[in-house]
Amino acid sequence: MGVEQTWHDGSTPSAGPGERSVPRPGYEVLSRLLNVAVAVAVLILLSPLWLAIAGLIRATSPGPALFRRTVAGRFGRPFTYYKFRTMVDGDDSHHRAWLREFVVNDAAYQHGTFKVVGDRRITGVGKVLRRLSLDEVPQMLNVLRGEMSLVGPRPPIMAEFELYDDRARCRLAVRPGITGLYQVTARSQVPFSRMVDIDLEYIRRRSLALDVSIMLRTAVVMLAGRGAG
Repeated sequence: MGVEQTWHDGSTPSAGPGERSVPRPGYEVLSRLLNVAVAVAVLILLSPLWLAIAGLIRATSPGPALFRRTVAGRFGRPFTYYKFRTMVDGDDSHHRAWLREFVVNDAAYQHGTFKVVGDRRITGVGKVLRRLSLDEVPQMLNVLRGEMSLVGPRPPIMAEFELYDDRARCRLAVRPGITGLYQVTARSQVPFSRMVDIDLEYIRRRSLALDVSIMLRTAVVMLAGRGAG
């Protein structure tokens, strides 16, 4: 399936020369098998840890343990993804305003950091989960449902996706991922246009070997907390 497929909103964005998603049937099958095997293993073998984290979230701040949000998936199809909740309810207008500047004008949030930092809505437990990227673990459920992959471009919220031009939309020509090439090379360190470059590079190069390499590198990034927060 190439990036010229009709998308959820009826558009047909196309990539430039050398940026097309080449069909890889064998890779798709093996990748799906790997995704399911890893997701099941992580959710079951480490279930005591996930239950403890959920209990800690509920005990230390008001609200559910899981956060749900509608995001854009492959070909722009909306779905609900899950995360451990790391915030309390509050006004997110500043985040949405910056997100527009990030996508449209390549703007940093502050001091060369390309993500919101110092958000007062983040809880104490949430800071730790974000630093170690453990808040993303519930997305293993999305992997099992076939909405996400272990490796791929991150899924944007719908408000962000609506700002995308054709080239940016092409980063969702594959299933979005929990981690990806961007996360292990330039997370929160580059402007939006460069993030799109990296995601399109991954789509061109994707293979089982590259996916396994990214997963192993993700473990190092998680322990170091690089780009998280």
